[in-house]
Amino acid sequence: MTLRSDVAELLAGAGILDVDIDEAVADEHVRSSAYRRIVSATVSSRNRDGSGAQGRGRDRDRDRATVATILRDPVEIVAKTAVVDFVDRTATRATGPDEFRRWSAGLMPEIDRFTTDGHRDFIRRRVRDWLLYLSVEEGMAPASAELAKATNWMQRVLAEGTTSSAVLDQLAESGNTRKIRNIARNRAGSRTRGTR
Repeated sequence: MTLRSDVAELLAGAGILDVDIDEAVADEHVRSSAYRRIVSATVSSRNRDGSGAQGRGRDRDRDRATVATILRDPVEIVAKTAVVDFVDRTATRATGPDEFRRWSAGLMPEIDRFTTDGHRDFIRRRVRDWLLYLSVEEGMAPASAELAKATNWMQRVLAEGTTSSAVLDQLAESGNTRKIRNIARNRAGSRTRGTR
């Protein structure tokens, strides 16, 4: 497979017809933008036919094939950016941590193809962060040690958005940065004032 055929196949599979393939092959910025559109279209089209578990299995297989194709890109940072976008978009649409765990487990063998350790590690951390987030959204309060392992990015996402008072209290007490602690403390305080 060549880069040109990979890009053409991904665009066609996502139904994107307005990208100049030659330009995308020649310019990594154009290609990166095309990958983001491909990821968005792929995630948006998931399991539209309502075929349940069988459909989700097909979606996971298709997603893994899409990631495998993106990972053949000669510019690894372009591939990493697209895969992170895929992880983020999938996590925000997941029905819970179990669904996301199954999806991400299918991706891990592909992620191991990154030649740069930092890229593999970043994506693994991102998956762990989203699993924590989805668990919190499902009503589980993480152990302090588990919350401490979350990246600063995820701690801030939780501090700014969670409705879990247990998580806000933990972050207010021991968030990784002063900003995270302050956001959590202010939100926990406003929740307390709002219930009186």
